[in-house]
Amino acid sequence: MQKNKYIVVFSHILVWLVLFSMPYFLSYQQERDINRITAHFWIPLVFYAMIFYLNFFYFVDKFLFTRKMVQFIIINVFFIALFLALKELIEATYFKELTDNDLRRENGKPPFEMFIYMQMLSYFAPLLFSIALKTTKRLVTTEAERKEATNIKLQSEIQHLRYQLQPHFFFNSLNNIYSLVDVSPEQAKSTIHSLSKLMRYLLYETNIEMVPLSKEIDFMKKYLELMKLRISDKTQVISTFPSEGNNIKITPLLFISLIENAFKHGVSANKESEIYIDMSVKEHVVVFKIVNNNYPKQISDKSGSGIGLQNLRKRLELLYPNKHVFKTEVVNGRFFVDLQIET
Repeated sequence: MQKNKYIVVFSHILVWLVLFSMPYFLSYQQERDINRITAHFWIPLVFYAMIFYLNFFYFVDKFLFTRKMVQFIIINVFFIALFLALKELIEATYFKELTDNDLRRENGKPPFEMFIYMQMLSYFAPLLFSIALKTTKRLVTTEAERKEATNIKLQSEIQHLRYQLQPHFFFNSLNNIYSLVDVSPEQAKSTIHSLSKLMRYLLYETNIEMVPLSKEIDFMKKYLELMKLRISDKTQVISTFPSEGNNIKITPLLFISLIENAFKHGVSANKESEIYIDMSVKEHVVVFKIVNNNYPKQISDKSGSGIGLQNLRKRLELLYPNKHVFKTEVVNGRFFVDLQIET
């Protein structure tokens, strides 16, 4: 911020140095009279600079941006008239001989109304330029503040969705453990131990925006091992994941809801069930597909609330706008999921 301030100050100084030096360097050698340049160029430039900075630092903010147009016009007309009078007074006091010579050379003086009109027009250039710069600066600042506010809102919403997902995952896992307590206490103990490892990842390693895809793969493999403890031999789970040596990073916990959903709605206690999970990486696009049997949830089943897929859709919209494809469909009693994310 301090560096940008110095750059702005230096830019202003450079512009005025160029403006003050141009009359001297652009004048003909025989007319390079310091008195003439001072009277006709440098003194007006000083007044132009005063008009510019009075408006830039005070009048535009105080009157124009607060919609006090009448006051803004009156005060600028007053200062322009004041500077015109001061310019005439300075020329009459310190450069009288130069002015008289110019009048003799021009064979008279232009009409007073035309003179005042042309003089006032010259002061409108710095006035309009200060308005343009100030307005541009205000628009840039407003846009930056809007983007910052949008980003803060986005991050808050993403964080809320993340916190929403973790209890949901924990709730479903506890339901799975509960179903094992009476059937197989030893398996229930093993499941609790496995769950503690998963929760450690959820609590301590997913609080960042991006994680290596390899960590997400390891997390999903551990979760599949946990789920296999509670399913019967009638359920077949086949999973394929890419090698863990890739360097792709991705938002954490995007795929676990789909796996949870497959076990929740794709496994039957008395029917043959199959779950196929396939993840691949193709030119920085992560492709994740799941196919499972579709056994609609019974009305009496109160475990979970379907929040997982809703959460996932919302997170994808926020985190990967126009950079993802997410499709689900039921065909011949099978539930198909196709998720593609451009990283």
